[in-house]
Amino acid sequence: MSTTTAPKPAPAAPKPAKPAQQLRRRRPLRPATVAKNLGALVVAVVFVFPVYWMFSSALKPSGQILSKDPVFVFTPTLDNFTKATGVDLFWTYVTNSLVVTVGAVALALVVALAASFAIARMKFKGRKGLVLGVMMAQMAPWEVMVIAMYMIARDAEMLNSLPLLTAIYFVMVLPFTIWTLRGFIAAVPVTLEEAAQIDGCTRGQAFRKVIFPLLAPGLMSTSLFGFITAWNEFAMVLILNKDKTAQTLPLWLTQFQTAFGNDWGATMAASSLFAVPVLVIFVFLQRKAVGGMTAGAVKG
Repeated sequence: MSTTTAPKPAPAAPKPAKPAQQLRRRRPLRPATVAKNLGALVVAVVFVFPVYWMFSSALKPSGQILSKDPVFVFTPTLDNFTKATGVDLFWTYVTNSLVVTVGAVALALVVALAASFAIARMKFKGRKGLVLGVMMAQMAPWEVMVIAMYMIARDAEMLNSLPLLTAIYFVMVLPFTIWTLRGFIAAVPVTLEEAAQIDGCTRGQAFRKVIFPLLAPGLMSTSLFGFITAWNEFAMVLILNKDKTAQTLPLWLTQFQTAFGNDWGATMAASSLFAVPVLVIFVFLQRKAVGGMTAGAVKG
């Protein structure tokens, strides 16, 4: 007796997959998230609004800057910038600031590269004490040393000297540069250096060909913060350089505030011009700077 086997039904066609957007469920907006976003917005406004007000005041006519009611819609004018850049020796101030700032940062990078490499890679007696000394030098308030530096410069007949000012800024920038680059070099695997030495490189060649190219973010971050420190320094140049031909831009900003009144239009224009180099450098280097700071903080 034969049996008949019924054919199995064909499997049902798979349901079409839902689009990825449908699979994503919107998370409910929590009060904590709203509070964090509002807090971040408030902090951003607190930091950004003074910068906006400085640039906008620089473009306002003088009569609208100190008006009783804030003026947000106005006809921009460049008269304040013309007045700010029209003072005597303006380009001398610019040249002096660039010379001492760039010189101090460049010297600090050269010395800090060697010092940070020695601290991060070599074992020697007094290494921990040297690291502690660098940290203490970084935390030292330089303002308390102004009088002592003035007496040293006076006795050495080096008042109104740009090389002395460059050397002082170099010493101010150096501890931070060493500390940052030390952590960044320590984050580079030692095996890369050892592999280069196995291939025939000396220790110096291994540093130049292997380690140095990997230090670009760290060099940019230290250069940025060193530039800001030297560019904004006021106390040393005020005490040491009384000759206007040896002064820098921070003292140029004070020329619009006199006993007869303050020219706020020219002051805001001068402040805007003074801040432009730092803002431009920061915009171009911000990612590298942040990456260098975080990478340098990982090891050490």
